[in-house]
Amino acid sequence: MQGATTRDSLSAELGGVLCFEMEAAGLMNSFPCLVVRGICDYADSHKNKSWQPFAAGTAAACAKEILLLMPPTEVKMESPALKVMKEKHDFNKTLEDFVAAGAPFNSRQRQNESTCLPDTRVKVLGEIGNWADEKNSPSIFWLSGLAGTGKSTVARTVAAKFSAKKCLGASFFFSRGGGDVGHADKFVTSIAVQLADNVPSLKPTMWDAITERSNIASLSLRDQWRHLILAPLAELNQFPSAFILVVDALDECKDESDMQIILQLFAELRSLERARLRVFLTSRPEVPIRHGFLDMPEAEHQDFVLHSISPSIVDHDIRLFLQHQLDNTAHKLSLRAGWPGEQIINRLVQNACGLFIWAATACRFIHEGKRFATKRLDTILGQSRTVVNAPVKQLNEIYAAVLHHCISPGYLDEEKYELRSELKGLLGSIVTLLSPLSTQSLSRLLNISQDDVSQILGVLYAILDIPKEPGYPLRLHHPSFRDFLLDSKRSGDTGFWVDEKQAHQALAMKCIQVMSDFLTQDMLGIGRPGVLKIEVDSHEVEGSLHPEKQYACLYWIQHLHKGGSQLNDDSEVHQFLKEHLLHWLEALGWMQKVSEGFHAIVSLESMISVSWT
Repeated sequence: MQGATTRDSLSAELGGVLCFEMEAAGLMNSFPCLVVRGICDYADSHKNKSWQPFAAGTAAACAKEILLLMPPTEVKMESPALKVMKEKHDFNKTLEDFVAAGAPFNSRQRQNESTCLPDTRVKVLGEIGNWADEKNSPSIFWLSGLAGTGKSTVARTVAAKFSAKKCLGASFFFSRGGGDVGHADKFVTSIAVQLADNVPSLKPTMWDAITERSNIASLSLRDQWRHLILAPLAELNQFPSAFILVVDALDECKDESDMQIILQLFAELRSLERARLRVFLTSRPEVPIRHGFLDMPEAEHQDFVLHSISPSIVDHDIRLFLQHQLDNTAHKLSLRAGWPGEQIINRLVQNACGLFIWAATACRFIHEGKRFATKRLDTILGQSRTVVNAPVKQLNEIYAAVLHHCISPGYLDEEKYELRSELKGLLGSIVTLLSPLSTQSLSRLLNISQDDVSQILGVLYAILDIPKEPGYPLRLHHPSFRDFLLDSKRSGDTGFWVDEKQAHQALAMKCIQVMSDFLTQDMLGIGRPGVLKIEVDSHEVEGSLHPEKQYACLYWIQHLHKGGSQLNDDSEVHQFLKEHLLHWLEALGWMQKVSEGFHAIVSLESMISVSWT
């Protein structure tokens, strides 16, 4: 290319060219080399012969410096650019269906979740930092704590700090009832994809493991871990630095045996000689996890019990949190300077009983009251505290206060009963969903207008994360609210106790109704029997199979099972299967979830055998 004139004429002749490759650009795509260009090696108006010697000299000097830093033998070991790009595309494409949505700490679904404020959690964050920096420290750091003590906030803070330092290998935040993050099926594959992105030198070995085993995502957790994590790490000649895996809320994994298997997999990291990969783990001190650690030598894990920190330190951190949140509320609502005052803050700290979730729920409840914020503050302060150091009791009372505030005392008795019933039904569905749904999809599943759902839930921002976009999923701010609703001893007196089995049975029937309304032969209207899934645009599938329809197809049998249903001839389930069994399997085929359907059928058969005994 001689210059800009030639470039422009060619572009005009060919109908518009976005880019011209110059000099060795084509060569470097297939040959492992590093191309150093001079400023005159581009097709632009400054290209001229008189400057080329100077540009060439500068490029040569640059190349010499590079050779001093990177021996030519190392360049030969690198893969060509085209191969690297293809492998990356193929790797991500192969595993994209086996990556848990919402698992990473910085995923779109978690963008509203907070991290620790400055000057809070100083002791625990300091210990975690020392553990990560110490070369000979144990491979696992276990942060345990009771519900509401702030474990997930610490985990997000730790993950964000490690990410900023470029030493975060991967993160996985479990969430009960959160779909893919509620179980371990996609745990290892999700970790592998993130680890490959953060440590690119792992990708070739991981890709070899995938190409050698086309069914790798369906193997046991142990085999996946061995092929996708341990083997690639063991084959690295050099590991750039210590990397950290951050795993939050392991206790919220659905299967207890999977919890223990995951702990055993983490313990295997000690066998790595060159690679330094460590695990930061949080959970409640549940029995399966405690037993898992008891099976390990003490030297292989470092423990920190969050609820055993000195109460004065915890109260200090909660005080800073309350001050920050209420200052923000005062500013946005134009309340007086210094509102609500140090004395009130101290009373709130006392009521929190060391639970950050109590403080966070109280602040959201007050803030959402807007012009009634002070009245809501008085409501919280008026709660009894007759039992010293009763954090669960305090949490029960804050949740009860939020729920009772949803029902105005000005309503007629029948209106109060109707609203309470609607609210209880909606909350029961939300806390027993097996994968989160948006308000839009939830309204369709339950056959309630979206406006009604939005109005009923609109007063629950203190306990529900309700996105402004109607297509994004609803989430609980904290799993302790689910525990509260499903425990008759904790919520029975409020009138909002949810019978878990009944809630699952109700959802199962709603799923069957949704499926009965849309399942039919050729439901996508393709009109070509035998067409392959790959031949149909994914947007066409998603446009026909809305989230609530996919949810119904995937989870209706699980809801039946969890509801303790017994199946009989001519029951609603029996009639559905006689009419729509093949249609249901077709829908699962479009969703690429046929294997899940076969597992569900096995579960269904077990319910039938129980009903016949």
